[in-house]
Amino acid sequence: MNDEPLDLLPEMLLFGGAVATLLTGSFVSRQRQWLARLVAVAALSGSLVAAITVASDPAMMIYGSTYMLDTATSLARIVAPAAALLVIGLSVERIAGSRRESEFYVLILLASLGSVLLAGSTDLLLLIVAYLLASIPLYALAGWGRDARGAEAALKLYLMGALLGIVMMLGVTVLYGVGGGSTAYATLAAGLATAPASALALGFVATLAGLLFKVGAVPAHFWVPDAVQGASTGAAAFLTTVPKIGGLIATYRLVLLIPDERVAWPLLIAVVAAATMTLGNLAAFAQDSPARLLGYSTVSQAGYLLMAVAVATKTDQALPALLFYLAVYAVTNLGAFAAVAAFPNAHTIQDYRGLAHRRPAIATVLLVCLLGLVGTPPTGVFIGKVTVFAATWEGGMAWLVVVAAVNTVASLYYYLRWIAPAFARSSDALPLDPRHATIGAATVCGVAAVALGVASGPTLSALGGAVLP
Repeated sequence: MNDEPLDLLPEMLLFGGAVATLLTGSFVSRQRQWLARLVAVAALSGSLVAAITVASDPAMMIYGSTYMLDTATSLARIVAPAAALLVIGLSVERIAGSRRESEFYVLILLASLGSVLLAGSTDLLLLIVAYLLASIPLYALAGWGRDARGAEAALKLYLMGALLGIVMMLGVTVLYGVGGGSTAYATLAAGLATAPASALALGFVATLAGLLFKVGAVPAHFWVPDAVQGASTGAAAFLTTVPKIGGLIATYRLVLLIPDERVAWPLLIAVVAAATMTLGNLAAFAQDSPARLLGYSTVSQAGYLLMAVAVATKTDQALPALLFYLAVYAVTNLGAFAAVAAFPNAHTIQDYRGLAHRRPAIATVLLVCLLGLVGTPPTGVFIGKVTVFAATWEGGMAWLVVVAAVNTVASLYYYLRWIAPAFARSSDALPLDPRHATIGAATVCGVAAVALGVASGPTLSALGGAVLP
């Protein structure tokens, strides 16, 4: 047990960076908003470096067992600010000089902090606070562009978030009541072991509903395609990446509290995973908009990620597989969105026709990221899927592996619908005006997606030391 404030240095840098960015943006002219950007990048970089520095420290609970510092939290501390930096990189040409440029950075910082806190929460009250902090900035971020589509995206995201947030609070209240009056996971588990099964199931399912909203999984996925299409591309990339990190790790910690002999949560999570990947893939088949296609793609990816949660208590490989998949999914998904952000005048997948012959570098990144999302070697997602499938098989859910394998093969169809025109020759191709800074961010993501696949052995070994309550 430890209460040293410096144990939360990565989190404090994110919060302090948000305050400093807000103040800087408020006192400089519109032409000098780059100063706010500089502050935000410095805060995110500082948080990232601080998290890497302490990542190998022994696991421990801090602040009265409310917050866990272990491998899972360390991964969230590293991936969330790194993803936020990439989002700023792929968004900068779109938002530079805007009246609300500094607000964009503040929202990114606060939402990143909320996602990290979600990942480390080992107390129901902190879980609720983290949920709110990880959700409220996203509502404003989705509507940041202040156009009709942005307003629709923000409204749908807000309504779903508010509804499922209330349901989650109901679940937390029930778990607190039947768990012996404790909110700390360390003591709550003992109380829940003897709680009435029906009340326990109600509390668990209601709490899970809020976390499924953060993950973008069925049945809380309805906001994803509309929010992705309505928000700016940078905001959409953030919405579909960073909240998943905190949401999935929080879900993993939550299921460990619930005795599976009282509530059949492994089967429930497995069914949700199967429904999520299947619905996401089927809905993506008919999409002609790259944004909506990627929106449904992120829904299907949530299904694959939930497979590891379904076998959380069945195999020791579940958590390393989940954490590795989260890291490689983040860079690959951001790379695909960066390829979209690089060509703002391309609104359909046919608008990318002939891209490989005019912009071979960005076309290669697009190819790597889309095939990576399918799970093609040597990308990191391939290793991530293999490890998740292996953990699920080892956990005794072979049927779920079969469903996931069929879905993986089926998903190749809609990714190829985008890849084929991009690599086809065309004499009447749409003129594309690329954003060069965005192409730089996309290249970083493409290289990282492959590098994590090549270096998967050491990375998986480093993720094997997770300690959870």
